[in-house]
Amino acid sequence: MILSTVLGILALLSLVLTLWQWFVARRFPLHQRVSDNSFAPAVTLLKSLKDSDTATENCLRSWFAQDYAGKIQILFGVASEEDPVCEVVRKLTQEFPARDAQLIVCGPLSGANAKVSKLAELGKLAKHDVLVISDADVRVPPDFLANAVAPLRELDVGLVNCFYRLANPATLAMQWEAIAINADFWSQVLQSQSLKPLDFALGAAMVTRHKQLEEIGGFQSLADCLADDYQLGNRIARKGHRIALCPVVVECWDPPMNWRTVWKHQLRWARTIRVCQPAPYFFSILSNAGFWALLWLAWGMTVAVQNSGFLFFDHGFEFDIASPPGVTAAIVCGLIRLLVAYDLQHRLTRSTAHVRYFWLVPIKDLLQAAVWLCAFAGSRIEWRGQRFTLRRDGTLQKR
Repeated sequence: MILSTVLGILALLSLVLTLWQWFVARRFPLHQRVSDNSFAPAVTLLKSLKDSDTATENCLRSWFAQDYAGKIQILFGVASEEDPVCEVVRKLTQEFPARDAQLIVCGPLSGANAKVSKLAELGKLAKHDVLVISDADVRVPPDFLANAVAPLRELDVGLVNCFYRLANPATLAMQWEAIAINADFWSQVLQSQSLKPLDFALGAAMVTRHKQLEEIGGFQSLADCLADDYQLGNRIARKGHRIALCPVVVECWDPPMNWRTVWKHQLRWARTIRVCQPAPYFFSILSNAGFWALLWLAWGMTVAVQNSGFLFFDHGFEFDIASPPGVTAAIVCGLIRLLVAYDLQHRLTRSTAHVRYFWLVPIKDLLQAAVWLCAFAGSRIEWRGQRFTLRRDGTLQKR
């Protein structure tokens, strides 16, 4: 009885937290565009690249095709001229000859984080004060820059970032990750913002000023950090600047991933967050509504079987709701979790394609509980084909 009560309290608490996330997400002006595009400072886009896949060309083309009134400089950084992505960049520079775009071979790389090491080299060649940093697999709408720079009108804003969605969940494993990103992650960020100003950044696409970057020691200070986006935003926030969220959503296009690859990705992400925000991450398990509802339901069913808590009828049988009393409540919690996950994904993606995978939500929640547990069980990660040990300060050590 005591365990059932505890599980019931945790399930109801997780439901409250889930509804809180849903409420703040509903209030956020997602996908809203600015009406005044007159603010258009010159910008330099910094892109660290490695390898290419079928989506790379379209992702990079979206930056060349920006409808933006200001000047745009685009700098691409690679570690080797032999990298296949070089051909893609050369093709696009020929397709858009009017763009101020340049491919830079960066080397030797100075830190454990190859991406940041390239950004440090590219930053030296930036012509403009406003810097845009974006991951290689990100595709943006034509009006992204016009909207992303708008918050910089306010001088207290030190960095602008935006939400992103997994645009091509091509495998069942990626559908699991799509729930984590397209439903849960962005609503959890807004929940955090409802408690206190953001003190971290989301790395898909970020906009900052050269001045703010220099205040924190430049990219060089982040060269050994795994969560360079988090550290960039956190250090800028600690200097007294505000982190702003742009309502425009960008797309992340990943190559097909199997269950093993997605597990490694989720575990790396979990261990990164655990190091960056240990206390919030520890308590994040409380918001896993599907996990606690399933645990409560499973315990209730176990008790019911042990107590022979069935009512038999001519047409079948059903649980006696009074034995245990929480079965109905557990099912209701689970159903609400399904509906909230569907609505959050729909709001972010503007699509209903995910509805056929509704049954994955409880499985995702169970897997996420396992990932949460494993995040505390070690500090080894695999990233970009290399193995590292994640130190307590968030820096990387090659194994």
